[in-house]
Amino acid sequence: MEGLDGCGKSTQLEKLAKVLRAHDFSVVVTREPGGTAVGEKIRDVLLDTGTSGLSPLAELALMFASRAQHIAEVIQPALAECRVVLCDRFTDSTEAYQGGGRKLGSGPVLELHRILCGDLKPDLTILMESDVAASVERARRRNNTRAGRNGHWKTDENRFEQESRAFFARVRRAYLAIAAREPQRVVVVNARGTARETHARILEIVRQRLKLAAKTA
Repeated sequence: MEGLDGCGKSTQLEKLAKVLRAHDFSVVVTREPGGTAVGEKIRDVLLDTGTSGLSPLAELALMFASRAQHIAEVIQPALAECRVVLCDRFTDSTEAYQGGGRKLGSGPVLELHRILCGDLKPDLTILMESDVAASVERARRRNNTRAGRNGHWKTDENRFEQESRAFFARVRRAYLAIAAREPQRVVVVNARGTARETHARILEIVRQRLKLAAKTA
């Protein structure tokens, strides 16, 4: 599941996991950066506002360090057991955020993916297409609410959310370029409506791919 910060990926992953489990699939829900003990520590570094001086190349390297561990520890073992892996972000995020947003280009991202990840790709990528300003504002409100509710708890998305609208516009363009390049894998879903409407769109796509009966809404 891919998309801008605040587009509702986490909510949609949980909704989709519930449906798939109702169809007797064994499902693993995970996220990037993170997904493992090592990956979560890397996530703290990547998303902490205190690391605002991190260079784009260092950021790229950390993203792939987390991903390589995630693949080895979580994703590949789950696939070996024929489980469904639902992941909140994967290499497309790196291509969009570091390749597009940080202006590193797609080449270094795809090459590192080939070397460090064995070119592993999702069978299906849902790209949740949303308005740049609305998505980022929603993410900021979410984190402010969490911080107010847990005064001691440090929010972890602020470093990226503090970026300019131009940054997120580049990210969005990069995402759409990936979808145009790989239309068999990446399906763009309009996520500008309600969570229920977005879920229905995603579920229809997944049902077609997995040939599921429409018994569960």
